[in-house]
Amino acid sequence: MSAGKSFWEMDEMRLIVGSMVILGGATALLVVMPYVLLENVPPPAGLKPYTEIQLVGRQSYISNGCVYCHSQQPRDAKLAPDAARGWGRASVAGDYAYDTPHLLGTMRTGPDLLNIGVRQPSKDWHLGHLYQPRAYTPGSTMPSYPYMFETRRGQAAPGETVVNLPPALTKPGEVVVAKPETLALVEYLLALDRSYPALTPLPTGPAKAAP
Repeated sequence: MSAGKSFWEMDEMRLIVGSMVILGGATALLVVMPYVLLENVPPPAGLKPYTEIQLVGRQSYISNGCVYCHSQQPRDAKLAPDAARGWGRASVAGDYAYDTPHLLGTMRTGPDLLNIGVRQPSKDWHLGHLYQPRAYTPGSTMPSYPYMFETRRGQAAPGETVVNLPPALTKPGEVVVAKPETLALVEYLLALDRSYPALTPLPTGPAKAAP
C-alpha cells in the first residue's frame, strides 16, 4: 500500500494481487475440481469405444461445423423437456468417456444429437438428409452438403454407395454417390447411442451370512 493511502484505497499492486486470487479461485472451482472429481469415472457398461471409421466421421462432424448448431447433452427433466422431445435421458459424465474433445455444444439451432443413432437408425435417411435436409424434414434450416457427394451419369462403380433420394432430387440417368468422408460421418451419427442405463447395476449374488 502506498504511503498516505487508506487501507481500503486501491493501488496497482492490490489490483494485480486481487485479480490473480480471483482467477486462481475460478480456475480451481471450474477446472481443477471437476477434473479431480471426474478423471476416474468409468464408462458405463453399455458404452462402446468408437471404431476407426467412426473416429474419422467424428472429425468430419467437427470440420463441417455440426457442433455449432447441435448439442450432445440432453438435460434433466427438471431443466428442459428433452426426454419428452425424444432426445433421451439426461447425460452423465461416463457417457463421454471416449470423447476427446467433448462435443457438448452450446447451441440448439437443431436438435440434440447424443442419441440420434437411436432415433434415426437408417443409413439411407442420414445420407439423404445430408444431401438435402428439407426433403426429409420440411422447414429445416440445416444447410445441405452437396460437396460431400458426387453426382454422375450412368451407374456407380463397384463398392460405391448410391444415395436413395426422392425422385425430385435427381435427373433421369444420374446417380448420387456418397464420398468416403460422408459414409464415415454417417457411421459416427449411427454410433451416437446413449440409451443404455446411466448407472451400472451393482452385482447381485447370494447374501453372505454374518460372522
